[in-house]
Amino acid sequence: MPKYWMINDRSQGGVGPDVNTDGMTYWVSDKQPLTDINNWRKITAPNFQKLLVTASDKFPAHDPAENEKQSHVTILVHGFNQTFAKAARFYQDLFAKLFDGPDSLGLCILYDWPSRGSALGYEPDRSHARLCAHDLTDVLSALFDWLVEKQQQTISNPAKACKAKVSLIAHSMGNYVVQKAMAAAWTRKNQPLLVSLINQLLMVAADVDSDLFDMGAPDNNDGNAVANLTYRITALYSGRDSVLGASAGLKHFGMRRLGRSGLSSRPPLADPSSPTDNVWDVDCSSFFPPEVDGAGIHGAYFVHDGTINLMRHVLRGLDRGVLDALGYTKGTAWP
Repeated sequence: MPKYWMINDRSQGGVGPDVNTDGMTYWVSDKQPLTDINNWRKITAPNFQKLLVTASDKFPAHDPAENEKQSHVTILVHGFNQTFAKAARFYQDLFAKLFDGPDSLGLCILYDWPSRGSALGYEPDRSHARLCAHDLTDVLSALFDWLVEKQQQTISNPAKACKAKVSLIAHSMGNYVVQKAMAAAWTRKNQPLLVSLINQLLMVAADVDSDLFDMGAPDNNDGNAVANLTYRITALYSGRDSVLGASAGLKHFGMRRLGRSGLSSRPPLADPSSPTDNVWDVDCSSFFPPEVDGAGIHGAYFVHDGTINLMRHVLRGLDRGVLDALGYTKGTAWP
């Protein structure tokens, strides 16, 4: 089975700055550095799906009571200002921390969308994010169909139970891609949920509105969809993040960013018919040493052991009370 997986939405053979007009391409690799597209092997979408199903079927089987041991199929969505090489390096580094070796959480798929890669390209990136969200919707919809099929198979044959939990890690503006994609997936799959599409959603330094999950907020229809499709949503934020401080203002009509201030309301002010008890946040400011500056904070979550360990525990499904007792929700677990 392949070690590295990528769904690519870029032009120019997977490395370009624009959306691929021919649609998503699918890649696997066993060779580093992943920053070299020649170390990736392009395959068809059906073959990618077949390999993915085969790989997940080989995960260890665990009793339902051992939920925290269950392996993950995780989608990683990078953020703003990422070329292909930067996105591939980001994926390779995080893979080594969470998805490699004896403590691997399972397998991880990079969803690489064409950020412009320019500090001045904020609005073009938002535009690309909205375009790519349609493609990510197709990915999420296919996962939904797979999970529903697995559940139906399990009813007649428990041995066919799904061995994988589907999780998602999004960074920075990648959260906006996820927000729009999940909203579209919820509309497309407008039916009673048989399963949670995403088990754990980690919104890291999220460049989305802080009131996303509040009833009556401009984007609450999106937030409601995300909450309905996810078992648990964890937002990692820091008031020390100067990148997200700069991205507020007129670009967002003054609304603070989720990754900068955390949730606008705790718990979110949800529609009573659609509770959001599954949404919470963690202030990670004190995880980072004082010498890490405001710009560096934006990506520091993926560098420092404290936040990496927090991500691992959240993905495993540890209860909030356990994480609080361990000190992770207070930022006392670094270095």
